[in-house]
Amino acid sequence: MSELTHFKDGLPIMVNVGSKAITQRSATASALVWLPEAAMTALEQGGVGKGDVLAVAQLAGIMGAKQTANLIPLCHPLGLSSVEVQLTRVSDGVQIRATARTAAQTGVEMEALTAVSVAALTVYDMLKAASKGIEVKQIRLLEKTGGKSGDWHAEL
Repeated sequence: MSELTHFKDGLPIMVNVGSKAITQRSATASALVWLPEAAMTALEQGGVGKGDVLAVAQLAGIMGAKQTANLIPLCHPLGLSSVEVQLTRVSDGVQIRATARTAAQTGVEMEALTAVSVAALTVYDMLKAASKGIEVKQIRLLEKTGGKSGDWHAEL
């Protein structure tokens, strides 16, 4: 088992990345928003008077990625090269996928995960008038590239 890096002598610390090389890094995450029939109907009919649900959620995901260090206590603030968020209607809801990229001394996994989480919560917020039974599911890292530990890909 790997040693946890955010603790020293039992206390939380922000990991010192000062001696690490700046490398190109990327991370891709996904989430599923399961929609009951009433919420799916509202989505198909253009939301419940709030506008284009998927466009607003896409923008929210991008904005969320940019705020990751403000939301997750020990994350380093990163200059993101790009954040791409795609929302796709699927048979039982909305599939969300986000990729974050940077040239930095630490990875962007948390930014990708934050992007899909904020996008998913935005879908919930915009459709909750149609149904409170919406579920945010399967938030996960799909892959990450770059850095000392190299590339990693989830088994699908």
